[in-house]
Amino acid sequence: MKWDKPAKARVEAELVDPDTLAPPDWHSWKELAWHLPRMLAGLGHLGPRGPENGPPALVIPGFLANDRSTMDLRRALALGGWRVHPWLLGFNRGARKETMDQLASRLEAIWDGRKILLVGWSLGGMFARELAWRVPDHIRAVVTMGSPFSGDYKTNTNIREFYEKIAGHDVNAPPFERHIGKPPVPMLAFWSRLDGIVAPAAARGAEGEVDKAVEIACRHTGFAVDRPAMSRMVREIRTFLTEVEGKPPV
Repeated sequence: MKWDKPAKARVEAELVDPDTLAPPDWHSWKELAWHLPRMLAGLGHLGPRGPENGPPALVIPGFLANDRSTMDLRRALALGGWRVHPWLLGFNRGARKETMDQLASRLEAIWDGRKILLVGWSLGGMFARELAWRVPDHIRAVVTMGSPFSGDYKTNTNIREFYEKIAGHDVNAPPFERHIGKPPVPMLAFWSRLDGIVAPAAARGAEGEVDKAVEIACRHTGFAVDRPAMSRMVREIRTFLTEVEGKPPV
């Protein structure tokens, strides 16, 4: 049977799960416009936050974000009882050859004998997953927030070309080894259908890639600045750790 082109295109479109496709490009501009009024939330000291004896956590910012961008997220975790540390590596300009070594050094600097919770927003979550392959003994769990770790890296975000231009490498060829599958630590993934940058399926993961995936009603930038969403995520992290460890986090 010979298909005409319009009919073939309709059939192919019906076979594609829309959750696996990145949002339209213009949605990324909506994300920027929504985030701009919230930039003042990044003011404040960049040092550790939360009770000194609280369980340790490290927050890794997303692409082209820095510790100012995650200030509200770290405040929310601190209010939840965590001793929260910034990554202190400036702006996240994409994967670099030294990225994993630098993050491993940050873990060593934070290490007090207790395993550390890694919280990564967007690209930061992908870095956290990779770090968990390298130093699992130092990591309590990994939490990703709108991170496109699953599926086709060429189509699961709408900023792929922009990323490649800034980072200087193909998304499928980072300058360090990329591991496949779920790292050997507990994995919690937050994802959103309102995300204007990342495909929903890319952030929630396929079967076997995470231990738990939770849908959050926020934009992509909202993972780090939407206060109701962050409050819920802090509660979900506590619930998740109780589920995987059999006791409340301390």
